[in-house]
Amino acid sequence: MSGRPAPLPNGFAIRLAPGTRVLAGGEVLIGGSPTRLLRLRPRAAALLAGGRLTVTDPGTAALARRLLDTAVAHPDPAATTAPIPGPGEVTVVIPVLGDQAGIDRLLAALDPQLPVIVVDDGSPVPIRATRPGTRVLRHESPRGPAAARNTGLAAVTTALVAFLDADTVPGPDWLTSLLTHLADPACVLVAPRITALTGSGSALARYEALRSALDMGPDPAPVIPLSPVAYVPSAALLVRREALAGGFDERMHVAEDVDLCWRLHAAGARMRYEPAAAVAHDHRTGHRAWLARRAFYGTGAAALDRRHAGTVAPLVLTGWSALAAAGLASGTRTGAAVAAAATARAGWRMRPVVAGIPRADLEAARLTLRGLRGACAQTAQSALRHHWPIALVAAAVSRRARRLLAAAAVIDGAIDWYRRGGPGTLDPVRYIAYRRLDDLAYGAGLWTGAVRTRRIGALLPRSGTRTAGR
Repeated sequence: MSGRPAPLPNGFAIRLAPGTRVLAGGEVLIGGSPTRLLRLRPRAAALLAGGRLTVTDPGTAALARRLLDTAVAHPDPAATTAPIPGPGEVTVVIPVLGDQAGIDRLLAALDPQLPVIVVDDGSPVPIRATRPGTRVLRHESPRGPAAARNTGLAAVTTALVAFLDADTVPGPDWLTSLLTHLADPACVLVAPRITALTGSGSALARYEALRSALDMGPDPAPVIPLSPVAYVPSAALLVRREALAGGFDERMHVAEDVDLCWRLHAAGARMRYEPAAAVAHDHRTGHRAWLARRAFYGTGAAALDRRHAGTVAPLVLTGWSALAAAGLASGTRTGAAVAAAATARAGWRMRPVVAGIPRADLEAARLTLRGLRGACAQTAQSALRHHWPIALVAAAVSRRARRLLAAAAVIDGAIDWYRRGGPGTLDPVRYIAYRRLDDLAYGAGLWTGAVRTRRIGALLPRSGTRTAGR
């Protein structure tokens, strides 16, 4: 998979990402994450008029690939007319341990024409499947979800394999929406949005419906380490079988899906997240089980750091943004002055980048302030999630630190509540309380993993910018 990707086929359609700004008559695009400024030739700008482009020749294929790889644009499945794989090329693999009711529910929701392999990972009472076209394989004792998926994968003969967990229920047209992405020959993995099977009930159930750890959000994205969608959960995946020669790492009983995504990325593969396709998940809504699961997820960071050093960093900041964020975090006038000076210098250095576009100075200021806002958000989230033991020690000895930490906890939670659609679903007080418990549990697991493995890479910041493309 290394080297230049295969060209996009004729009929493959893309659309500009919602946050992409179009300037200078379409000849300048600003978007992606980290934010990029792309300058287009007049012909390319004309082809993108209206914010959409369909591949018709090698030139448009190259332009579309560049826009996709910088996350300035996303595939447009609804407008794509290129040939796509059919459902007949897909086998569904379902790992399960002791969830007969979940298997029954999931099998009833699947297209009866889809071949299915259920892998019983050593359930005390063997799993049964009466649905036609379903094959059950069994481990005599539990070996973990990665091993169960690999057992199913080894039995697949179709070109594509869809992994679904037993506690999921796919929505209508979930598979068609995912298959369209595989019209791109360089795309080897595509994942749907994981939604809540039920969004009502207890306050915790409503919180999970808004902010499950499995929900990668409402926006389509490339799947790239250190980007807004750094991985996709293995609860629901569609993958080219030939790309999975190594399968899942069976030594990992947590974060094996993250490891798979990052290995595929390192090999040069493209991966996509498509929220238009939805698969519902039966979330844990008991407080003890929920907290334990969050902590369990946190323990996986140390194993990921061993395999992908530097990719698990909780903070990724440029030099100036780190200095500015630290200055503001100090809560002092001197710190604020340092932050202002660092930001002003960064804005001044941004001017050559935006030279020649309308209102260039204003655009330089806008981009710089966007970088500062991102740095402050990362710093606050790090203090509340990854580094909360250190933040609590600081709060115990400093009144200023206590005030800053309390303000960050409320402001970060309130912004997240609003962005996640909390109004009308869950009141902000309980949402913020659950968000902070969520972070405390994950952070506890993170530190536990670091102590057990004697690896602190997952706790260390990294210099640079968060990536969004190649």
